[in-house]
Amino acid sequence: MIGPEMLDTSREQNPATTEEPRGCLFALSQPPLMIFLTVIGVLLLMASVHDLFLL
Repeated sequence: MIGPEMLDTSREQNPATTEEPRGCLFALSQPPLMIFLTVIGVLLLMASVHDLFLL
């Protein structure tokens, strides 16, 4: 059975927020994430240099 709250189609409240959603560029601008990605990148670079030139 459908209750009256399910049939209410009035637009009394605005469900959309006024601020824009934060996307991927906002996430990449966070310093802890950038430090983590830099450390991972340096480790991968060191491993590839070691494999290419020292083995």
